[in-house]
Amino acid sequence: MTPDLILPHDGVLPRFSARPVWCGRGSTVIGDATIGAQAWIGDNGVIRADGQSVVLGERFWLGHRSTVHIATFAHGTTAGDRVTVGRNAVVHACAVGSDVVIEDDVVILDGARIGDGVVIEAGATVFPRAELPEGFVYAGSPARPQRPITRAEIAERAERLREAAGDSAPAAPADEPAVEDSVFVARTALLRGRIALGAGSTVLFSCELSAEVGPIVVGADTNIQDNSVLRSRGEGIVIGRDTTIGHNVRMGDCRIGARSLIGIGCAIAPGTVIADDAMLAAGATTDPGQLLEGGHLWGGRPARILGPLDADKRAMMSRIVEGYRDHGRAYRRLQAEIA
Repeated sequence: MTPDLILPHDGVLPRFSARPVWCGRGSTVIGDATIGAQAWIGDNGVIRADGQSVVLGERFWLGHRSTVHIATFAHGTTAGDRVTVGRNAVVHACAVGSDVVIEDDVVILDGARIGDGVVIEAGATVFPRAELPEGFVYAGSPARPQRPITRAEIAERAERLREAAGDSAPAAPADEPAVEDSVFVARTALLRGRIALGAGSTVLFSCELSAEVGPIVVGADTNIQDNSVLRSRGEGIVIGRDTTIGHNVRMGDCRIGARSLIGIGCAIAPGTVIADDAMLAAGATTDPGQLLEGGHLWGGRPARILGPLDADKRAMMSRIVEGYRDHGRAYRRLQAEIA
């Protein structure tokens, strides 16, 4: 049993202590990843170690459409033994202890440290550099302690989560849209309907783009990162050039401008309009029909202005676009070599 797609990064392939117990449909493991014995990787589970290392202990469980990734210039990701991750969660550039339960739709951000014996409840966001001491249940955005928890209850909640996270619906057939040579579409991505991908754009691993009603139009050099789901049910989705759509973003019919960034785990409601040069912080949501003006950092549920989009943030957004353009070129070559 091996992942659907295994790719090296800088010549380094993933290392498995033992053959995983299960690797689901569309599962992907990349680069300098070390994975302990008795691992379970669910459908569309993505583990990417392309720039820093990922080290996961024994009995690591990754639920349906969840993502483990790193921060290329800053942090790798580590997890201890018996860590259970539910569905549509993101474990990003952080350190997670042993006997930890990360429930559905959780986002853990760069530099966070999670102690042993912790439960992070569904929908929570662990902010960058947060410290979550051992022995508690955490919830909310930002995640805060709710009550102490015993190891017996942690084991019970892990078992319940695994029972639920193992279920997934069959995948619908994919289309193969015509794209030019500069575009990268991951082999594990699922594209259906009228989709136009601009030059230099990238659609990363296990993304789903469904344009069976309105079209999806993606601008040049825009990147759509792992496990993001874009579904048009009406007028369609239009994304400008040089824009980043982070991991595990959920998006309905909307308009997103150029040079913008939609953070990890965001949910964009139908009718949302996001102007050029806007940034939406990780875990944020929008209301139907909401307008997000350019030049600002937005965040919260629903999103509100948190501050100006200063020069440092603009430079960071530009670096991400450049980095993913490079990733696209490299992955296009590597994927062609194993085809």
